[in-house]
Amino acid sequence: QVQLVESGGGLVQAGGSLTLSCAASGRTLSRYDVGWFRQAPGKEREFVAAITRTGGRTLYADSVKGRFSIARDNAKNTVSLQMTSLQPEDTASYYCAADFPGASTLTRDYAYWGQGTQVIVSS
Repeated sequence: QVQLVESGGGLVQAGGSLTLSCAASGRTLSRYDVGWFRQAPGKEREFVAAITRTGGRTLYADSVKGRFSIARDNAKNTVSLQMTSLQPEDTASYYCAADFPGASTLTRDYAYWGQGTQVIVSS
C-alpha cells in the first residue's frame, strides 16, 4: 500500500504559477499510474491531469491543457503538477491519487489518495 502526501499549495495572484508535489511512502510511486484531481467548495472532485507509471502517456482536462504540466521523477518517488497562468477558477484543494488504471480521468479508478493541498488564486 502506498501513502501519498501533497505539498506546494498556497495563495497566488491570477497569472501566477505554482508547482505541486506528490510524494509517496510505503511503496515506490513508480509502480503506479498517478492522477491529480481538484475539488472546489460545493463542487464535485474533478480530474486535472494523469500520468502513466512510465511517464509515457499524459492526459489533461481541457480546462488546464496548455497551462498545467504533469511529470514524474521516479528516482525521487514524486509526481509534480506545474501550474502556470493560474486563474481564480483554479482555486480548489488539489489531490494526487495512485493506482493501476492507466491515465484515467475517473476518481473511482484510483484507490489511494492524499489529503490534499489548497490552492487559492486571487483576482
